Amino acid sequence: MSQNKLSHLDETGRVAMVDVADKEVTDRIATAQGRVVMAPDTLRLILANQTPKGNVIEIARIAGIMGAKRTHDLIPLCHPLAITKVDIDIEPDESAHALNVTASVRVSGKTGVEMEALTAVSIACLTIYDMAKAVDKAMVIGDIRLTHKSGGKSGRYDAA
Repeated sequence: MSQNKLSHLDETGRVAMVDVADKEVTDRIATAQGRVVMAPDTLRLILANQTPKGNVIEIARIAGIMGAKRTHDLIPLCHPLAITKVDIDIEPDESAHALNVTASVRVSGKTGVEMEALTAVSIACLTIYDMAKAVDKAMVIGDIRLTHKSGGKSGRYDAA
């Protein structure tokens, strides 16, 4: 754990948005993952595109992209970013009866896109739940975490 001071607090301890005006523009990428665990029959319905609300995976992919683009509206101190790319991958894990969600977000900017990647995964997972809750209210959303980031002053991070 880093011993650096928290960047969203000013010298008096008040909450403040970070001033990125003097930061260098760099290519920044962040990747996050999460998953939705469900009943085996629910996963089968989703993969066969037979849920009451339609194509769960494609709607969740769109929702994840939209979530990344709207992160600054949801997380109070996030800067609005001109995101250049969002990729959302949703892959079944049939042995675990789950859908694994991965979001990668890219920007050339003065601040990172970790929160955008995490928000994209969260929103995609929530959308999977919403789209399939009529057949399985016991689904569990979890394991949401940052797995990679590159660019900026702090450099590269890869989760173990």
